[in-house]
Amino acid sequence: MHVGLKEIPARILDVAIGALTQANQHAVYYNPGMDHWTDMSVLNAAMAGELFLKAIVAKQHPLLIFRDLFQLDDPVNQDLKLEHIIERGKTYNFEHMPKLLWVSTGERLPDVDNFEKLRRARNAIQHFCSPSESVDLRRLSLEFLYNNIDPLIKRHFDLNSIEYHEDTSVGYDYVVSCLIRHELFFSIPDDFSITEIDLNGELSGCSAAYRKQLAKRFSEKGLDLAKIASRY
Repeated sequence: MHVGLKEIPARILDVAIGALTQANQHAVYYNPGMDHWTDMSVLNAAMAGELFLKAIVAKQHPLLIFRDLFQLDDPVNQDLKLEHIIERGKTYNFEHMPKLLWVSTGERLPDVDNFEKLRRARNAIQHFCSPSESVDLRRLSLEFLYNNIDPLIKRHFDLNSIEYHEDTSVGYDYVVSCLIRHELFFSIPDDFSITEIDLNGELSGCSAAYRKQLAKRFSEKGLDLAKIASRY
């Protein structure tokens, strides 16, 4: 393998984490005058998803993410340089990534219906205007991130999506709070800790089925959700 190719998965992953950080911030938090964060949550969630999926595929082989390999030919150099790849390479688009994921890894997106909804919302925002009056875009973004992307990046990169947001003054408490209110599951860090929110209060508004499944997921990590919630 050309030396330049080996850097590609890690380079993609770095940018994907940045997009996830902004997507979480824009989908979870809201401040007056920040109405545009709603649309940005969709764009950043889609960007994060596309890049994480490309990073997963690129782990199999970096060239799998490129549409036309012949365009990467560089007659004047013996080795394929990363700079040349960045300049000449054309990768697959967002809408192609679920099929590319399956072809290269055998894995399917867990929630294809949500992917399609986010893809349509992303296209509307990026190329026309926001559909926010008819769709809860923040919830849509979170569903995409935590139904589709979070399980994949936990499995492939041991990353927990809740740990990436822009509010460095606190932990992931408010991300977790928002996810629980929407009854969305999330990957759980080994050192999971909540100090800013009333976890019992958040869980009290959830269905019994969700509380039971969430407790089971914590138990599988060797954590007792009831004890964690009672510490507040």
